[in-house]
Amino acid sequence: MTGDAVRSARETVDIVYRSDSRRVLATLIRLLGDFDVAEEALHDAFAAALEQWPRDGVPANPRAWLVSTGRFKAIDGMRRRARFDKSVAKLARELELRDLAGETGAGSAAPGTVPREGADGQGPEDDRLRLIFTCCHPALSPDSQIALTLREVCGLTTEEIARAFLTSGSTLAQRIVRAKAKIRDAGIPYEVPSRADLPERLDAVLRVIYLVFNEGYSASSGASVTRNDLSAEAIRLGRLLLELLPDPEAVGLLALMLLQESRRAARSTPDGELILLENQDRSRWDRAQIAEGVTLVQRAFSSRSFGPYTLQAAIAALHAEAPSTAETDWEEIVGLYEVLARAEPSPVVELNRAVAVAMRDGPPAGLAIVDSILAKGHLADYYLAHSVRADLCRRLGRTAEARVSYQKALSLTLQEPERRFLQQRLAELA
Repeated sequence: MTGDAVRSARETVDIVYRSDSRRVLATLIRLLGDFDVAEEALHDAFAAALEQWPRDGVPANPRAWLVSTGRFKAIDGMRRRARFDKSVAKLARELELRDLAGETGAGSAAPGTVPREGADGQGPEDDRLRLIFTCCHPALSPDSQIALTLREVCGLTTEEIARAFLTSGSTLAQRIVRAKAKIRDAGIPYEVPSRADLPERLDAVLRVIYLVFNEGYSASSGASVTRNDLSAEAIRLGRLLLELLPDPEAVGLLALMLLQESRRAARSTPDGELILLENQDRSRWDRAQIAEGVTLVQRAFSSRSFGPYTLQAAIAALHAEAPSTAETDWEEIVGLYEVLARAEPSPVVELNRAVAVAMRDGPPAGLAIVDSILAKGHLADYYLAHSVRADLCRRLGRTAEARVSYQKALSLTLQEPERRFLQQRLAELA
């Protein structure tokens, strides 16, 4: 290959890693039955790609090539280690017997063969959806469910997840290790539950898919406002979940994600600077996503058994259909937040209600609610609480208080566009 072809192949490896590595991992976990073995196989597969693709050319189906190569290398490694470890010998033999029985369709003799199920991420029982259900098994604690999903399904680093949990990287790493051990030792199956068991597992899966979406919609750290790969994947998983279980809250969650995602193009400038809702160019909002989201909201409400995701989607729909901030139906939004606060009380819901009250009744009314939240000790480490307080104080001309709150918010956020926005606000006050 020429030098340009080699560079192109290596760039392709990098692109495929960013776009497909988590799907490859999910399939390898299914095929190999172990998180750690699958992660090692993933790295081996990409190392092989870096060596072979520049020399032999990029395969027609890179993801399937990586799955088959990773699995082949994992079994090959087990064979070598089997001489010293009987448990590894047993696992290697089990995987080989699956091949002979034709269970996986991957074939242990030829890396690059397309696995019959799950390699292309198609079909309702998608490998990443299987992985989410495994990570969200009720045998694991809620925090472990979320941490494991963000690490294994979304590929967030341990440090990124630790910041979201407001804990240390070492503590978070131990939590993930214990969760993996629990799955292995308890023999938790890597599968989507039966229809009879789906409803009781639904809440955890909905929560985790929405957390994945939120990390994509507003990245917790880094140089970008958003992470399109995560929000797009969350929407894809939301659609798959809806195929499996057309529950009103699954409908509501998909509606909510689509309505929020519809504003992506208008949320930052071409050079990555943050644009607030009131300043966004609404002509850039995705009208097809808004129309689909509104239809789904109406479908969820018609069931009469909706919950918090549907209520949030209804609020997002009011924002999406309003011609401007001034023409938004703030009365209706405040009412929906009050219903939401009764359905799922939380300081964050109350903070969002405070913003809506400020838009309806003026900054003093909203500021009173925010101060009450902070006085109770809630959201003390949540940068948006201090950012909202700063903005309300700024609008009221209470410059000294606004400056203190902006500085507090700045000390708590790790996303670069948000930091620049807060620094700009401080500069304007100065």
